Amino acid sequence: MKKIKAIILFSGGLDSILAAKILQKQGIKLLGLVFKSYFFNQKQAEKTAQEIKLELKIVDFSEEHLKIVKKPKFGYGRAINPCIDCRILMLKKAKEMFFNVKRSQSIKDENYYRNTEFNFIATGDVLGQRPLSQNRNTLELIENQSLLKGFLLRPLCAKLLKPSIPEKLKWVNRELLLDIQGRSRKRQILLAEKYKIREYANPAGGCILTDLEFGKRLKELLKIYLKCKSNDIELLKLGRHFLQDKTKIVVGRNEAENKKIQELARSKDILVEMKNYTGPLTLIRNYEKTKIKSLVLEKAKKLTQYYSTKARNKEQIKFKNFKSNRRMFL
Repeated sequence: MKKIKAIILFSGGLDSILAAKILQKQGIKLLGLVFKSYFFNQKQAEKTAQEIKLELKIVDFSEEHLKIVKKPKFGYGRAINPCIDCRILMLKKAKEMFFNVKRSQSIKDENYYRNTEFNFIATGDVLGQRPLSQNRNTLELIENQSLLKGFLLRPLCAKLLKPSIPEKLKWVNRELLLDIQGRSRKRQILLAEKYKIREYANPAGGCILTDLEFGKRLKELLKIYLKCKSNDIELLKLGRHFLQDKTKIVVGRNEAENKKIQELARSKDILVEMKNYTGPLTLIRNYEKTKIKSLVLEKAKKLTQYYSTKARNKEQIKFKNFKSNRRMFL
């Protein structure tokens, strides 16, 4: 029999690391699949993959992911995280890329995989860990919607679920899989100590969509400008944000942010900066594509002065404001 090989969705978080270790211990050859997005940080995944000797493939699905963030079929979590839609998209892409199966095509039976390089897909899901995306009904929904019924293995909670085809065919020893459930992470931490895993990402730490403050900013932006692109998303990660009608004012918080804000400035943005005092760089962006009102410009100047510790209570502040000639991320 040929060596069993599987794809594992890998985030660099503890659950995905443990799921990989459990399968590696059974002699299964794994390829970790990491998705790159405007909202993910794949650096931790790259680092932890090296620790556990996991081969990685990074796939950029930024534009597809942004589309489902704007309009998810199955809704959001507490912030603006469409976890169910996101999981389905990842699994469909994995199936399409590595198993010679179209996204709209379901798997017929185990014979479909006889002539493919990989045998199944695994994830680090834990039953009941997240109330929205990891309850029993949702796990089944994700498997059905991704058209991977029977070929999706969840090593950390497999004993609490129906046996998958890899288990039925003895590709994987079900007895060596786990029955972890709930939000407590005590068992995972003990396993990390057993496997000598010292560094891993915090739960959901790699996805900024779970951050409530960022979620608030993104929801606000989508209400006024649904056509937002990568540049708009990157800007949301920086500074202090103020909305005046359909005009965004972004005030840098430090020198590094000032530099990034200047780099993100588009040709029609206005950058506001004090002449006679050091302080933040402020960007004004109008999403109506109309001329920026003088009232907005005055507000931006006041905010720029207010967030400068040296200039806050001073008089006779001089400003330089100019339109950027940069055209990055258009």
